[in-house]
Amino acid sequence: MSEQHTNGDIKLFALNTNRALAEKIAASIDIPLSPATISTFADGEIAISIDESVRGCEAYVIQSVSDPVNSSFMQVMIMVDALRRASAGQINVVLPYYGYARADRKARSREPITAKLVANFLEIDGVDRVLTLDLHAEQVQGFFNIPVDHLLAAPLLAKYFYTHDLLDNVVVVAPDHAGVSRARNFAELLKAPIAIIDNRSEDKFDPEPDSIIGDVQDKNAIIIDDMIDTADRMALSANILKSGGAKHTYAVATHPIFSGNAAATLANSQLDRVIVTDSIGVPVEKAFDKLVVISVADLMGEAIMRIHNNQPVDELFISKQNPDVKLR
Repeated sequence: MSEQHTNGDIKLFALNTNRALAEKIAASIDIPLSPATISTFADGEIAISIDESVRGCEAYVIQSVSDPVNSSFMQVMIMVDALRRASAGQINVVLPYYGYARADRKARSREPITAKLVANFLEIDGVDRVLTLDLHAEQVQGFFNIPVDHLLAAPLLAKYFYTHDLLDNVVVVAPDHAGVSRARNFAELLKAPIAIIDNRSEDKFDPEPDSIIGDVQDKNAIIIDDMIDTADRMALSANILKSGGAKHTYAVATHPIFSGNAAATLANSQLDRVIVTDSIGVPVEKAFDKLVVISVADLMGEAIMRIHNNQPVDELFISKQNPDVKLR
């Protein structure tokens, strides 16, 4: 067994995006957030100073690259540069939400692969390891030449249905064909069948998809996706499932981006509940009665401690042999 380090070797830093989650992670592993000053000049330039020594320490920078996306990412880059110049021993970036992950391939000619560009920037900046949660596409891990620990929120989200006794006559629904693999994995956790909304459009969600593949009549339908952005996909999926005879509809997603009027769209939809994690902070003005937020703080905190103590992180992942792991 490898020798375990003391918590004094760890420094946790929270940037401006989703500080609430960073505080929960710090409380979960009983390590206080280290002080840093983040300010902005009148022209929008970001200034960061680290307010204690970090020489030789193992630093973890916690930041969701969410709205404002570009500013959030620049904060990460500037903080990493500051840590490197201050002689931090190892620099780990914790990204509960990895912005630009949707740009993971060239869907048409003359398009960038921005997810790869973000990976390049982080490596050039001197990051030693990335810890992230539910990437839009798993192949983004391969864009890095440094270790990437990719955590999965599905067991936590599935546990909600177990603990609230919502497993009666359920079906897990993919909102399009691209989401079938995610739906199948979630269905294995719930021991439920799957259905697919037969949307053939690659560019946007078709307001009138062709059909539903699978049986949803009189079932409780759980629509699963990795994120909710505008919420149009989720709201339209609920409408289609209701038209197909579904009894109740639930939306499940890891990342609540909630752009524009998304919160109102969900609140006024036929969805009974919307279950998300706190990978992205939901401001008070975007909260609504149907919203349920499950914290990933303990999951991410345990991953940090396993990395720190040179212990395997794969035990936190879903086990294909035992898909209900972490649900007991």
